[in-house]
Amino acid sequence: MDDMRIRGSMEPLGASLKLPKLSGPAEGGTSFADTLAASLKEVNGLQHDADRAIEDLITGKSKSIHDTMITLSKAELAFKMTMQIKNKVIEGYKEVMNTSL
Repeated sequence: MDDMRIRGSMEPLGASLKLPKLSGPAEGGTSFADTLAASLKEVNGLQHDADRAIEDLITGKSKSIHDTMITLSKAELAFKMTMQIKNKVIEGYKEVMNTSL
């Protein structure tokens, strides 16, 4: 009987929780499409930085091959991660499409 009373007193606590809506982004939040677009812009910016670093090294504006290699590594890692995310999204899409109802 005591167990029932404890559960009964906890139900109003669960009812008072405010959960975000599933239909769209939460208030003040960003949608998946916006997050994806921002991430792709960031990866594109890293690619441009890498191109600029190579040009600067070749033209003599920069003497640091170390900084150039770090910039190239950042761009390469970001691109590889983007490709892996793309692969996982496509894999998930195919799995959903193959699921029979």
